[in-house]
Amino acid sequence: MSFDQKEIFSLMYKLARLIVPDTRVEYDSMGPMHVPLDRKYGPQTMRSLMKFPIGGVQERMPRSIIKALGIVKKAAAESNKINGLEEDLCEAISKACDEVISGKLYDEEHFPLVIWQDGSGEHTNMNVNEVICNRAIEILGYQMGTKEPVDPNKHVNLSQSSHDTFSTAVRIAVVMKLNETMYPSLRMFIDLLGKKSTEWMDVIKIGRTHLMDAVPLSLGQEFSGYHQQLLNGRARLDSAMSRLYQLPMGGSMVGTKVDTKKGFSEQCTKRIAELTFLPFVESPNFFESLSTCDALVELHGELNTIAASVMKIANDIRFLGSGPRCGLGELNLPENEPGSSIMPGKVNPTQCEAMTMICAQVMGNHVAVSMGGSCGHFQLNTFTPMISSNVLRSITLLGEGMKSFCVNCLEGIEPNKSKIQSIMKASLMLVTALSPHIGYEKSAAIAKAAHANGTTLMEEALNAGVEREEFEQWVQPGKMLGPEN
Repeated sequence: MSFDQKEIFSLMYKLARLIVPDTRVEYDSMGPMHVPLDRKYGPQTMRSLMKFPIGGVQERMPRSIIKALGIVKKAAAESNKINGLEEDLCEAISKACDEVISGKLYDEEHFPLVIWQDGSGEHTNMNVNEVICNRAIEILGYQMGTKEPVDPNKHVNLSQSSHDTFSTAVRIAVVMKLNETMYPSLRMFIDLLGKKSTEWMDVIKIGRTHLMDAVPLSLGQEFSGYHQQLLNGRARLDSAMSRLYQLPMGGSMVGTKVDTKKGFSEQCTKRIAELTFLPFVESPNFFESLSTCDALVELHGELNTIAASVMKIANDIRFLGSGPRCGLGELNLPENEPGSSIMPGKVNPTQCEAMTMICAQVMGNHVAVSMGGSCGHFQLNTFTPMISSNVLRSITLLGEGMKSFCVNCLEGIEPNKSKIQSIMKASLMLVTALSPHIGYEKSAAIAKAAHANGTTLMEEALNAGVEREEFEQWVQPGKMLGPEN
């Protein structure tokens, strides 16, 4: 009596299920592992699950990296076909990759590994290899877990190492997340600030330096500063993005392209660009791209700068909107929800508060990213999963936070013109307009007298010998918004 290979594997699975129900046995170089029957991952994923039970679902490898790895594996399979990978295996692997890219296999819980694992992303690379392998086996009509006719290392990981595939996938994931989440929100924020600046250019208000009264400016001029902050932030982001488009795919373990065929890296990168519709190119130096995370550190540095800008903008807006009776009250913010469980009628600047918390978190993430980036020892940075996770989290937080802030706060802000006017008229710093005519010392004495006596600048100026007509001619806030003609 003879058995073919399929029958032998079938008997093995039946025996395994008697020992550990609802599991199958798969093998790797370290021996057998029981794997849940309803999961498409294999023994190396199971080992990582067992050895790194850290954080749970909230600490899983970001979905965007899994999607990017699907793109990488698809491009690699199609490039390997040119170099001899059997057409039917390539087609099955490619179809399985499509299910990774679409999110179908992610939603079915086949990618359970957390960020806190092997520092090069090896465990996640093998998790993706195993899932694609088993799905390809199913597509071809064979039994999942047999490694026949598709093997996760021999076929799915052909011409690759975790070092170049994971590093490449991280860059793809970050660029795609920036385009999907960050740039649209940044564009909305910039457009709204530009619109408000234009609309409010004639609303004259008092300026503040050192949190103290200063000379006038217009509300539009004030918002033009915010507008330029984010224009500069976007330009910096654009520059950093150009380095992320350089992929180390095909560099293999240390950048030498060992165990790849000539032309593989070029073909694979070209295919990634076609699949993503993004201008990815080969890295000019694989040794730099694989041994460092400088491009990610730079990119997060620009996110950190944008967070600093947005923190300033959101804080200014909530202070200008403070009140409504006992604060500055120069801006009326949208009233979105009740602000107190004990004080009836209280409304808080909640969008500003959420936005500033997000900015603080991004700044915290930058500490971890910077520390990780500095630890790229020799030919590999083993902080890559942590760095990439923080970069992606910052993009998501900033992108979604800015969108919420724009829709639920910035868009509905209106100037409180009566309050702006009354505050400006009460300011002593309008005395600056007198200084060119009567001198700094005499002007300072007038301002100090008005402050001490609780009187107006005009009253004290008249007491100091300034004629009413002169005062009214010289002290005009509208003429203090720019240089003299």
